[in-house]
Amino acid sequence: MSVVHTDRGARALSRLAEREHDLVLHDPDGPGECLLRRGQLVVPRASLPAAVRALDRWIESVDPSEHAVVRLRAGVDCVQVAADMADRVPVSVNHVHTVLTGAPVLHGTGAQAIPVDLPAEPPRQTWAKQATVLILDSGIDPHPWFVGRSWFGQWGLEVLDGDGDGIADRQAGHGTFVAGVLLGHAPGVTIRQYPVLSAHGLTDDRTVATTLRRARYLAAARGERIDVLLISAGCHTADDRCPPVLAEELAFWPTVVAAAGNSSTTRPFWPAALPSVTAVAATGPDGSIAPFSNCGEWVDRTAPGVDIVSAHVRLVDGERVYGAAKWSGTSFAAPQVAAELASLAADHDEPEPGVGARQRARGVGA
Repeated sequence: MSVVHTDRGARALSRLAEREHDLVLHDPDGPGECLLRRGQLVVPRASLPAAVRALDRWIESVDPSEHAVVRLRAGVDCVQVAADMADRVPVSVNHVHTVLTGAPVLHGTGAQAIPVDLPAEPPRQTWAKQATVLILDSGIDPHPWFVGRSWFGQWGLEVLDGDGDGIADRQAGHGTFVAGVLLGHAPGVTIRQYPVLSAHGLTDDRTVATTLRRARYLAAARGERIDVLLISAGCHTADDRCPPVLAEELAFWPTVVAAAGNSSTTRPFWPAALPSVTAVAATGPDGSIAPFSNCGEWVDRTAPGVDIVSAHVRLVDGERVYGAAKWSGTSFAAPQVAAELASLAADHDEPEPGVGARQRARGVGA
């Protein structure tokens, strides 16, 4: 039986915003509905002095680190301020990315992953030509499927109970699950990872953009090639345009696969909807688009996304238990396409420069 959570719209998002004090739901049930960090604007650091001068009367504080954040005073509409200032300074709101509102929770998954029997471990293969996939998710735990493989490192543990209430958070084990799907379809792949999602499945524009830049610099310093970047989460935006900081950072990554989101809409979901990104929707057992999956002309690929079984970690009486679970969502369809592209990278040279993700994706199957 497929477990699909179909709670949609402003009610569920409002509950999330009420629970997390720094979140605000913009335009509830309207065409610009999206989740934001309350009162935050993201500014390129080079433009921060100009932004501070232009926004001075609304500013409460400034964090001048990379991809600077300007926090506005309580009651100031950050969406309106960003729109009014767009022709003067490059500022944008800090959109919240979540597997709750557009990538693997709220729509398209059950309230929690369902424990199932652990399948056979993927073969411990070594490909003649290494292919590396970088996963941006909630982290990867030392599951028995991963420990002892050449790529597995001392990455630390996933945070499973971020609020400390003794109960695993709703997206606990998400990154481990995604890594298991990837490994199951590409047993010889080399996995790298950066945690960006909380155990509740939340992140934002600034966190993702900053992590992408750090990952790019570190890979270059180590002389390591990242063949595929895999992103599980994403967001809708007030103007249905990609957050500028995401578009800027992703321009440096030649092969990106992203979940199309689980809002059951054709509305663009970012960063998946970028032309340079391969957006992956989820299908059900009959091969049709799953009811929860986003779809539209901006979607490039589909893959099974209902009742997917993979590696999982859960809390039992405060202890970590490693096994498997059954889960549904576009987050679990995307790693299957990433695995396919990684397998191709292990056998072939990279695509010709200038060939967009849409053409590349369609060239390797439906």
